[in-house]
Amino acid sequence: MRPQSDVRLADNARVPVELLPAADLRFKGLRDIYQRDGFGSDFVAVAPTEAAANDVPWRAPAYVSTTGALVFEGSTLGAVMATKQARLMMRDPYRDDTIPIAGRTVPLGANFTAAYGLWLARSGFASQSIRTLLGREGGITTPRVLMMQPYDPNRLTVVMLHGLGSSPEAWINVANEVMGDEELRRNYQVWEVYYPTNAPVAVNLANIRKALDATLKHFDPSGHARASQNMVLIGHSMGGLIARLLVSSSGDRLWSLVPARANLSPAKRARLRERLAPYLQFTPMPQVTRAIFLAAPQRGTPYAQHRLARLIANLVRLPVSVLKEMASLSDLLKDDTNKGSPLRIPNSIDNLSDKDPFILAAANLPISQRVHYHTIVGVHKSKGPLQDSNDGVVPYWSSHLDGADSELAIPSWHSVQETPAAILELRRILRLHIAALQQARR
Repeated sequence: MRPQSDVRLADNARVPVELLPAADLRFKGLRDIYQRDGFGSDFVAVAPTEAAANDVPWRAPAYVSTTGALVFEGSTLGAVMATKQARLMMRDPYRDDTIPIAGRTVPLGANFTAAYGLWLARSGFASQSIRTLLGREGGITTPRVLMMQPYDPNRLTVVMLHGLGSSPEAWINVANEVMGDEELRRNYQVWEVYYPTNAPVAVNLANIRKALDATLKHFDPSGHARASQNMVLIGHSMGGLIARLLVSSSGDRLWSLVPARANLSPAKRARLRERLAPYLQFTPMPQVTRAIFLAAPQRGTPYAQHRLARLIANLVRLPVSVLKEMASLSDLLKDDTNKGSPLRIPNSIDNLSDKDPFILAAANLPISQRVHYHTIVGVHKSKGPLQDSNDGVVPYWSSHLDGADSELAIPSWHSVQETPAAILELRRILRLHIAALQQARR
């Protein structure tokens, strides 16, 4: 038997450790299973576990959709029955939608949900995200860019950012609906950013930007691929706040957050500015031209000061790397007499308060004029005007943004991204983005 494959596994692994029939897999939480009728058997190819063991921020998919077919030599039934030769053809259904059989081109079957569902089922995200929030062993400490399909330079990139105490599980049906829609699947690939939600917003912003920049540079050093242009950011809750800052300009507006020290030497002032610049001075990601913010506390939320939130905040431990960085900055803030109070480091829950200095200073930073942006807000048991509503966590006045291309209010709790209405709106906006780019090329 002669194998033939164009399936791409993580770290260029040649042979999967598992090849599971997609028809045998069942998943809880996924509302729809997306398949394509055609020739072949649908499988999930699982890459070796060591394929993901590296220090880079991106992760190629360890679970890959694949379609297999046995092709026998001969163009007639008699010739096929007499042959002793066969080819095992394994195809990437994101790359191929047809397959040649006996001189004819026939549709290639596919299952676009099974690999994604198996990845989520084996991820351990639910417990890991809580350990991360609380700063316990077994959590993550730096952002990761998780690819839902093998990188494709010819597909636009959608980047999804989850919220506080969450993980890529927040997008369980959103990502599935994007990958399951034929038009969107032909035009987009999905990256999900998984980041430590115990860290302050400014730290996560800088580290996520660094991770995305490194991922783009690795896969497209020239920056000319379709995947590196006209990217779309989708952020829920705190992820929506970070997404807005990724397309905003800080100028010098955030430097007022640094405590004044009259007796600092010029050398210390220069070192302090250099160390703080990644957190307090940023420009929009040039690759992004559209963003969607869902239930995002752009101006914070008073619920971050409520009793339960404060109880949880007191359990949150900051990442060790953040503690070391802030201790070093506190030393720089001491004047030449070695006096000066240490920096108070807010954790992520502190940071989301509507009274937090960083949130207040960043609330009105200008969004890039190149970026079209949209808001989706939840309305939870509100009988009054929209302006006075909230989603149970974030008030409308915080998630609303003037100048948005569209705003949709949906009857929903804070997890509005999982509602069918929000998913339909996301699909509408993603189609709109495709149409706008096509129109611009004419």
